[in-house]
Amino acid sequence: MLPADGVRILLCTVSPAKARKVAGTLVEEGLAACVNLVPGLRSIYRWKGDILDEPETLLIIKTTAEHVPSLAARLPGLHPYEVPELLALNPSAGLSPYLAWLHAQVAPPATNE
Repeated sequence: MLPADGVRILLCTVSPAKARKVAGTLVEEGLAACVNLVPGLRSIYRWKGDILDEPETLLIIKTTAEHVPSLAARLPGLHPYEVPELLALNPSAGLSPYLAWLHAQVAPPATNE
């Protein structure tokens, strides 16, 4: 195990009908190396004064720290919710070959040249 410097795991919930589209687009556009879809969640939350109970799919998004801003900017255009959930976790370590693969899968970050 090596330090997982620069790797981020993002959590995002989305309606089951949109989960594959959101995940596929993030990978296709090079913003994420991999997105796991975890179906069968139920989220109970307060929204605009009401308590809602909705089925959701959890997206576990693997990317790099440098791609988080671009991914966060892109997500609202893909996501059906008015306020998409996006939480970034900073893993402390990972298997070296996996970390190398993850970094190789995301597109070079956009530059403003």
